[in-house]
Amino acid sequence: MPEGLDQPAFDGCPLLAGSRHAARAARGAGIAAENDMASRRAVVREYGRVVATWRGRDRLAVGFAIVAPFVVSTMLVPLRARIENTHVALLLVVVVVAVAAFGNRPAGYLAALSAGVWFDFYFTEPYQRLTIGDRSDVETFVLLMAVGVAVTELAVWGRRQEAIAHREAGYLAGIQAAADAGATGGSPQDLIRQVSDRLLDTLHLSSARYQSGVAGLGGPARLRRDGQILWKGSVWDVDRNGLPSDTDIELLVENAGRLHGRYLLKAAPGTSAPLSDRRVAVTLADQVGAALG
Repeated sequence: MPEGLDQPAFDGCPLLAGSRHAARAARGAGIAAENDMASRRAVVREYGRVVATWRGRDRLAVGFAIVAPFVVSTMLVPLRARIENTHVALLLVVVVVAVAAFGNRPAGYLAALSAGVWFDFYFTEPYQRLTIGDRSDVETFVLLMAVGVAVTELAVWGRRQEAIAHREAGYLAGIQAAADAGATGGSPQDLIRQVSDRLLDTLHLSSARYQSGVAGLGGPARLRRDGQILWKGSVWDVDRNGLPSDTDIELLVENAGRLHGRYLLKAAPGTSAPLSDRRVAVTLADQVGAALG
C-alpha cells in the first residue's frame, strides 16, 4: 500500500485516537500519583529527621549548659561594682532560656544550676566562694534557679507539642499513601512491592519482604494490630529498646479473618519507631489484605 494512503487512514481512526488519548491520560495520572505519593513519603520521613536533629542538638546543648553561664559570668565580673546583682541574674536567665530552647530538660536544668553556681561564686559576698551572706542575694539565687526550671519546662512542653504535630502529620500522610497505593490500580504484586518500600521508609528498616500463606514460621516477633510488638510471650518496649534487631518482625496480611501472608521486617540495632509509625505499618498491610480479597 502506498505510504500516502497508510498514514491518514490511521490518523483518522476514532478508536485509535481515543486509545492514544487514554494512554496519555493514564500516563499523566500515574506520574501525578507517583509525585503525590513521593511528597507524602517525604512527610513521613520528616518526623524521623526532626527527631534525629533534636538528639544532636540535645548533646550540644549539654555542653552549652556547662560553658555558657561560666563565660557570661566571667565577662560580667569587671562590671561587678557598677551593676546590680538582679541585673546579672536577669542576664543569666537569658542564657538559661537560650539553652532550654535549644536543648532538652536535662540541659535546661544543668544551665540553671550552672548559672546559680557562677552567680554565687562571682557576684555574692564573700566573692569566689560558694557561700552567700546577704539575704537579698539568697532570694535572687533562689529566683534564678526557679525561673531557670520554669522556662526549661515551658521549652520542653513546646518541643513536645511540636513532636506531636510532626508525628500526627506523618501518621496521616502514611494513611493517605496506603489508600492511594490501593486506588491507583495495578496487580496485587505491584501493590505488595509498593507497600514493602513504604514499610522500609516508615519504620526505617533494613529489609521488608513478603511471604505468602504463612504466619508464625520461625518464631519471629509480631507487630500486632494495636501497634505493639509481641515477642517471647510479652510486649516489647519499643520506646526504650527500639525495634527488636535479634529477630525478624512479623506483620500479618489479613482480610476479614482470612490470612494471606506476612511481611518479615528486619531492623538494625537501635532503630526507633513511634507507635504512630507502627500503626501506619499495620494500615499498609491492611491495604494489601484488602487488595488480595
